[in-house]
Amino acid sequence: MKILILGATGRTGKLVLQKALKQGYAVHCLARNSQRIQPKKGLTIFEGSPTNENDLKKALSGCDTVIGALNISRRSDFPWAALRTPKTLLSDTMSQLVPLCEEQQIKHITICSAWGTAESKKDLPGWFRWFIDNSNIGIAYKDHERQEKILSASKVNFTIVCPVGLTNSKRKEFIKESFDNNPKPGLLISRASVAAYLLESPKKDHIQNKKVVISKK
Repeated sequence: MKILILGATGRTGKLVLQKALKQGYAVHCLARNSQRIQPKKGLTIFEGSPTNENDLKKALSGCDTVIGALNISRRSDFPWAALRTPKTLLSDTMSQLVPLCEEQQIKHITICSAWGTAESKKDLPGWFRWFIDNSNIGIAYKDHERQEKILSASKVNFTIVCPVGLTNSKRKEFIKESFDNNPKPGLLISRASVAAYLLESPKKDHIQNKKVVISKK
Protein backbone atom coordinates (compact mmCIF):
# COMPACT_ATOMS: atom_id res chain seq x y z
CA MET A 1 0.00 0.00 0.00
CA LYS A 2 1.21 3.49 -0.84
CA ILE A 3 0.36 6.29 1.58
CA LEU A 4 0.36 10.06 1.24
CA ILE A 5 1.16 11.68 4.58
CA LEU A 6 0.26 15.32 5.06
CA GLY A 7 1.85 17.06 8.02
CA ALA A 8 4.86 14.75 8.16
CA THR A 9 7.07 17.45 9.69
CA GLY A 10 4.79 17.94 12.70
CA ARG A 11 5.19 16.33 16.10
CA THR A 12 2.64 13.58 15.39
CA GLY A 13 3.09 13.38 11.63
CA LYS A 14 6.79 12.63 11.83
CA LEU A 15 5.97 9.63 14.03
CA VAL A 16 3.42 8.41 11.46
CA LEU A 17 6.15 8.68 8.83
CA GLN A 18 8.70 6.77 10.93
CA LYS A 19 6.26 3.96 11.70
CA ALA A 20 5.06 3.70 8.09
CA LEU A 21 8.59 3.33 6.72
CA LYS A 22 9.55 0.89 9.45
CA GLN A 23 6.56 -1.28 8.52
CA GLY A 24 7.56 -1.28 4.86
CA TYR A 25 4.95 1.05 3.39
CA ALA A 26 5.75 3.10 0.31
CA VAL A 27 5.23 6.69 1.40
CA HIS A 28 4.69 10.02 -0.33
CA CYS A 29 5.11 13.21 1.72
CA LEU A 30 4.14 16.72 0.71
CA ALA A 31 5.89 19.46 2.66
CA ARG A 32 6.30 23.19 2.25
CA ASN A 33 9.99 22.76 3.10
CA SER A 34 11.19 19.39 1.83
CA GLN A 35 14.57 19.81 3.55
CA ARG A 36 12.86 19.17 6.87
CA ILE A 37 12.30 15.53 5.83
CA GLN A 38 15.30 13.20 5.63
CA PRO A 39 15.38 11.08 2.44
CA LYS A 40 14.97 7.38 3.14
CA LYS A 41 14.30 4.17 1.26
CA GLY A 42 10.62 3.86 0.38
CA LEU A 43 9.99 7.59 0.72
CA THR A 44 9.19 10.06 -2.06
CA ILE A 45 9.24 13.70 -1.00
CA PHE A 46 7.28 16.41 -2.79
CA GLU A 47 7.81 20.08 -2.04
CA GLY A 48 4.72 22.26 -2.14
CA SER A 49 1.60 23.32 -0.31
CA PRO A 50 -1.30 21.02 0.58
CA THR A 51 -3.66 23.86 -0.36
CA ASN A 52 -2.28 23.96 -3.92
CA GLU A 53 -4.21 21.68 -6.26
CA ASN A 54 -1.28 20.90 -8.57
CA ASP A 55 1.12 20.16 -5.70
CA LEU A 56 -1.43 17.92 -4.05
CA LYS A 57 -2.28 16.11 -7.28
CA LYS A 58 1.38 15.23 -7.89
CA ALA A 59 1.84 13.94 -4.36
CA LEU A 60 -1.36 11.85 -4.54
CA SER A 61 -0.38 10.08 -7.76
CA GLY A 62 -0.32 6.30 -7.28
CA CYS A 63 -1.38 6.41 -3.63
CA ASP A 64 -4.05 4.20 -2.08
CA THR A 65 -4.76 6.15 1.09
CA VAL A 66 -4.10 9.50 2.76
CA ILE A 67 -3.22 10.23 6.38
CA GLY A 68 -3.63 13.85 7.38
CA ALA A 69 -1.72 15.00 10.46
CA LEU A 70 -1.84 18.71 9.68
CA ASN A 71 -2.71 21.21 12.36
CA ILE A 72 -3.04 24.95 12.89
CA SER A 73 0.24 25.62 14.67
CA ARG A 74 1.20 28.47 16.97
CA ARG A 75 4.66 29.94 17.53
CA SER A 76 4.71 28.29 20.95
CA ASP A 77 2.46 26.15 23.14
CA PHE A 78 1.23 29.28 24.94
CA PRO A 79 -2.53 29.35 24.21
CA TRP A 80 -2.46 32.99 23.04
CA ALA A 81 0.70 32.66 20.91
CA ALA A 82 0.50 33.99 17.37
CA LEU A 83 -0.32 31.55 14.59
CA ARG A 84 2.43 30.11 12.43
CA THR A 85 0.03 28.77 9.78
CA PRO A 86 -3.07 30.20 8.06
CA LYS A 87 -6.19 29.90 10.22
CA THR A 88 -8.00 27.93 7.47
CA LEU A 89 -5.12 25.60 6.52
CA LEU A 90 -7.05 22.43 7.35
CA SER A 91 -10.31 23.26 5.59
CA ASP A 92 -8.52 24.77 2.58
CA THR A 93 -6.48 21.57 2.26
CA MET A 94 -9.55 19.35 2.60
CA SER A 95 -11.41 21.38 -0.03
CA GLN A 96 -8.63 20.52 -2.48
CA LEU A 97 -8.04 16.97 -1.27
CA VAL A 98 -11.58 15.56 -1.43
CA PRO A 99 -12.26 16.21 -5.15
CA LEU A 100 -8.82 14.86 -6.08
CA CYS A 101 -9.33 11.72 -4.01
CA GLU A 102 -12.75 11.15 -5.56
CA GLU A 103 -11.25 11.66 -9.01
CA GLN A 104 -8.30 9.33 -8.39
CA GLN A 105 -10.44 6.78 -6.50
CA ILE A 106 -8.33 6.96 -3.36
CA LYS A 107 -9.54 4.22 -1.01
CA HIS A 108 -9.40 6.02 2.32
CA ILE A 109 -8.65 9.31 4.09
CA THR A 110 -7.76 9.43 7.77
CA ILE A 111 -7.41 12.77 9.53
CA CYS A 112 -6.17 13.61 12.99
CA SER A 113 -8.65 16.05 14.48
CA ALA A 114 -9.15 16.78 18.19
CA TRP A 115 -11.36 15.79 21.09
CA GLY A 116 -13.75 18.66 21.67
CA THR A 117 -14.62 19.52 18.10
CA ALA A 118 -18.26 19.99 17.13
CA GLU A 119 -20.64 17.77 19.14
CA SER A 120 -17.87 16.49 21.43
CA LYS A 121 -17.15 19.95 22.89
CA LYS A 122 -19.77 19.34 25.58
CA ASP A 123 -17.75 16.34 26.79
CA LEU A 124 -14.65 18.40 27.62
CA PRO A 125 -13.75 19.59 31.11
CA GLY A 126 -15.08 23.11 31.68
CA TRP A 127 -11.61 24.65 32.02
CA PHE A 128 -10.61 23.40 28.57
CA ARG A 129 -13.80 24.66 26.96
CA TRP A 130 -12.85 28.07 28.38
CA PHE A 131 -9.48 27.96 26.61
CA ILE A 132 -11.15 27.02 23.31
CA ASP A 133 -13.55 29.95 23.64
CA ASN A 134 -11.00 32.51 24.83
CA SER A 135 -7.61 31.75 23.26
CA ASN A 136 -6.01 30.93 19.92
CA ILE A 137 -6.55 27.23 20.61
CA GLY A 138 -10.10 27.84 19.41
CA ILE A 139 -8.91 28.84 15.94
CA ALA A 140 -7.59 25.33 15.34
CA TYR A 141 -10.76 23.76 16.73
CA LYS A 142 -12.95 25.78 14.38
CA ASP A 143 -10.92 24.71 11.37
CA HIS A 144 -10.88 21.08 12.49
CA GLU A 145 -14.68 21.30 12.51
CA ARG A 146 -14.72 22.75 9.00
CA GLN A 147 -12.47 20.00 7.61
CA GLU A 148 -14.54 17.31 9.36
CA LYS A 149 -17.71 18.60 7.65
CA ILE A 150 -16.05 18.61 4.22
CA LEU A 151 -14.68 15.08 4.66
CA SER A 152 -17.91 13.67 6.12
CA ALA A 153 -19.86 14.94 3.13
CA SER A 154 -17.48 13.33 0.61
CA LYS A 155 -17.77 10.06 -1.29
CA VAL A 156 -14.41 8.82 0.03
CA ASN A 157 -14.18 6.31 2.88
CA PHE A 158 -12.83 8.14 5.90
CA THR A 159 -11.95 7.99 9.56
CA ILE A 160 -11.83 11.06 11.80
CA VAL A 161 -9.51 10.37 14.73
CA CYS A 162 -9.84 12.71 17.73
CA PRO A 163 -7.11 12.23 20.32
CA VAL A 164 -7.40 13.68 23.81
CA GLY A 165 -4.49 15.59 25.40
CA LEU A 166 -1.19 14.63 23.78
CA THR A 167 1.98 13.57 25.61
CA ASN A 168 5.47 12.59 24.46
CA SER A 169 5.48 9.33 26.42
CA LYS A 170 7.27 6.41 24.73
CA ARG A 171 5.68 3.73 26.90
CA LYS A 172 3.47 1.17 25.19
CA GLU A 173 -0.17 2.17 25.67
CA PHE A 174 -3.46 0.37 25.21
CA ILE A 175 -5.99 2.54 23.44
CA LYS A 176 -9.56 3.22 24.48
CA GLU A 177 -11.97 4.03 21.62
CA SER A 178 -14.96 6.22 22.45
CA PHE A 179 -17.99 6.96 20.32
CA ASP A 180 -20.40 9.72 21.41
CA ASN A 181 -18.58 9.84 24.78
CA ASN A 182 -19.12 6.12 25.37
CA PRO A 183 -17.09 4.95 27.16
CA LYS A 184 -15.98 8.22 28.70
CA PRO A 185 -12.47 8.92 27.36
CA GLY A 186 -9.43 9.51 29.51
CA LEU A 187 -7.56 12.80 29.40
CA LEU A 188 -4.20 11.76 27.91
CA ILE A 189 -2.64 9.73 25.10
CA SER A 190 0.86 9.73 23.63
CA ARG A 191 1.66 11.03 20.17
CA ALA A 192 3.30 7.67 19.44
CA SER A 193 0.03 5.86 20.18
CA VAL A 194 -1.92 8.30 18.02
CA ALA A 195 0.52 7.84 15.15
CA ALA A 196 0.19 4.05 15.33
CA TYR A 197 -3.61 4.32 15.38
CA LEU A 198 -3.68 6.69 12.40
CA LEU A 199 -1.54 4.29 10.40
CA GLU A 200 -3.76 1.31 11.19
CA SER A 201 -7.10 3.09 10.75
CA PRO A 202 -7.70 2.19 7.07
CA LYS A 203 -7.68 -1.50 8.08
CA LYS A 204 -10.19 -1.17 10.94
CA ASP A 205 -13.67 -1.92 9.60
CA HIS A 206 -15.51 -0.71 12.71
CA ILE A 207 -14.25 2.89 12.34
CA GLN A 208 -14.93 3.34 8.65
CA ASN A 209 -16.85 6.56 7.97
CA LYS A 210 -16.90 7.33 11.68
CA LYS A 211 -15.49 9.80 14.17
CA VAL A 212 -13.66 8.19 17.07
CA VAL A 213 -12.12 9.70 20.20
CA ILE A 214 -9.01 7.87 21.40
CA SER A 215 -7.35 7.96 24.79
CA LYS A 216 -5.01 5.86 26.92
CA LYS A 217 -6.71 3.03 28.84
